[in-house]
Amino acid sequence: MFFLGEIIYKTILRLLFVLFAIWFTKDFFDEIFFWIISLLGIYFFVINYSILSYQKFTEINNDIINNTLCSSCKHFDGSAVLCMKYDKHPTKELIPCKGNDWELR
Repeated sequence: MFFLGEIIYKTILRLLFVLFAIWFTKDFFDEIFFWIISLLGIYFFVINYSILSYQKFTEINNDIINNTLCSSCKHFDGSAVLCMKYDKHPTKELIPCKGNDWELR
């Protein structure tokens, strides 16, 4: 399974890595090339990765968000695919409350 927190965590780590790489290579480029390379590095290694990861996240969890019992419950958070009452991620096979605490939105 692919979680939203994992995307955020990896994005922060990638940003940290890119910023350190930019900082260590700042003496090798002229100022104009430094800014261009910095912006391209941040876009391709951080922003583009985050966008593609989020698209993959929504694609993988689309069936859970739209076609499960949990998706119509008031305790379900669709943005993180999370049952807020039990703090668990529902899947196609697993409903955290087993349907006992389901409440209509």
